[in-house]
Amino acid sequence: MTAEFSIPVHDLDAAGKPYAFAVRAAWLRTALDDSEAAPAGDGSLDVRVSKSGNDVVVHGRLKAEITVPCARCLEHAKVAIDTPLSVLMVPAGAVKAPDAQHGEEYEFSSEEADVLPYSGDEIVLDDLVRDEIVLEIPMIPLCSEDCPGMSPASIDRSPSTAGASATDSPPDEETIDPRLKPLLELKKKSAKKE
Repeated sequence: MTAEFSIPVHDLDAAGKPYAFAVRAAWLRTALDDSEAAPAGDGSLDVRVSKSGNDVVVHGRLKAEITVPCARCLEHAKVAIDTPLSVLMVPAGAVKAPDAQHGEEYEFSSEEADVLPYSGDEIVLDDLVRDEIVLEIPMIPLCSEDCPGMSPASIDRSPSTAGASATDSPPDEETIDPRLKPLLELKKKSAKKE
């Protein structure tokens, strides 16, 4: 797959240059393919990139809008992403490789957290953009703060049951949420054993 957000290193200098990219919905769809998120349109990536020796400094802003399922009602919840970017990119050979001795997990220091490698004569921001979008997705997305959650299916009561309360008789199997039917079957099996 070709890089969507690449900048040639030889064009850069210490003063820096601005770059503006469209974050296309088609690219977002592919980048977020392994998640429940989907693009709600095109976004934008505006960065200023400067070079200091072989290191490249990237500062900018990422804007995009995506949809994810609401944690309460499962309808589409829009998430507006407007986040600053700041990263130092260094030649791939200058990045410290994790030492995997003794089966210990490597822990990045705070100085290493915002350092990314680049190879060749271009920096590619695709992974950075994808990671920033994924990190901005809320753990519990909501379509609105006052979302009531999933509403039960409306029950068409016949005249004979119109006056009955919900505690008078167990619900009809047809009125039960289909996702809960396996639990009802389990309840019936355990009642037969008793």
